[in-house]
Amino acid sequence: MSMRNTLQSPYSQWMDDDAPETDVVISSRARLARSLAGYPFPHRSSPEQAEQVIQAVNLAVRHAEFRARFGDAELTRMTELSPVDRWILVEKHLISPGFLKNTESSFECKGLVLTPDERLSIMVNEEDHLRVQCLFPGLQLEAAAGTADEADSLLEKTLDFAFSDRIGYLTACPTNVGTGLRTSVMVHLPALVLFGQVKEVLTTVSRLGLTVRGLFGEGTDAVGNLFQVSNQVTLGHRESEIIDNLASVTRHVIEQERSARQQLVRQMPVVLRDRVGRALGILKHAHTLGVEEAMRLISDVRLGVTAGLLKGPPSRVLLELMVVTRPSYLVKTSGRELSPPQWDELRATLVRKLVNAHSGGDPEEGGSPEEGDSPEEGEKGEEGGQSP
Repeated sequence: MSMRNTLQSPYSQWMDDDAPETDVVISSRARLARSLAGYPFPHRSSPEQAEQVIQAVNLAVRHAEFRARFGDAELTRMTELSPVDRWILVEKHLISPGFLKNTESSFECKGLVLTPDERLSIMVNEEDHLRVQCLFPGLQLEAAAGTADEADSLLEKTLDFAFSDRIGYLTACPTNVGTGLRTSVMVHLPALVLFGQVKEVLTTVSRLGLTVRGLFGEGTDAVGNLFQVSNQVTLGHRESEIIDNLASVTRHVIEQERSARQQLVRQMPVVLRDRVGRALGILKHAHTLGVEEAMRLISDVRLGVTAGLLKGPPSRVLLELMVVTRPSYLVKTSGRELSPPQWDELRATLVRKLVNAHSGGDPEEGGSPEEGDSPEEGEKGEEGGQSP
């Protein structure tokens, strides 16, 4: 998939249903922090040094062995992308929000390598020179970490990573020193939230040396009952220990969420069926939708589908909706800035179309907005709206 296709399609392979434990675990991520020996960390690098890092990484991903394993991985400079395009990559979880911080001029020093299947991405000159990230659907921490390790080994054939025999890989942030491995899972916990038990469960998780973050990682809120759980420290732990600890805790969280769902179905079947049914009805027929409302309704429908209470869109489509409903994707689809009411109208139109196409409704009810269309043609060119 080219960068152009990545930006146009809300789908990514980590959204697939055909993976272990996808009723609760949306995705598994492994990320390696690496910096090059002989260069200052990115926040201390000159533009010339940052450019040399980009050139070195570009040569490494063009190496025959890397291409044989990962295909024609494409390095894109962040200056080649519009602000909307960059935020779509965040909303698809292919780059971190932190990669977009700092001033516009800093984007000249940053690049992104993305494989055709979008499973592997490498942020160049983020907090470290390289952030190698692998994203898999469901609970597949070992597979994600194994793929990241393969990429790391192939890159190391060309690149000289900063490494200490005593403490391991050297990174800009002390919490990443050692293996440089950060693993995380994105989990959907609607039943624990409805029972008011999620805070207790996640507090226990934090006491086990893990961190709980929001939908887009550090510093972001949990929306749509989605949470990210990751290891806190890499120093002093083997990679296998980091993976096993997170996998073990995640299985415990899965059991608790499934138990809470069974309790919901058993104790309040009518209330639950009404809630998820209403959510599906609104998504199929609403003509305006706010982003938070949309995320809440999508979460309810996903609960109904995974609990067997609804015959609605498959989980993969519901995850696509979580990208489709975000501001950047709406601006990309319309081809212009939109005012908040126009966002809500276009969001509802796109949701209706996708939900009806996958749940027995009228696919044409949502219309067929194309890039450049707007909810209100008569207002085309009007000033106003907000950037994502």
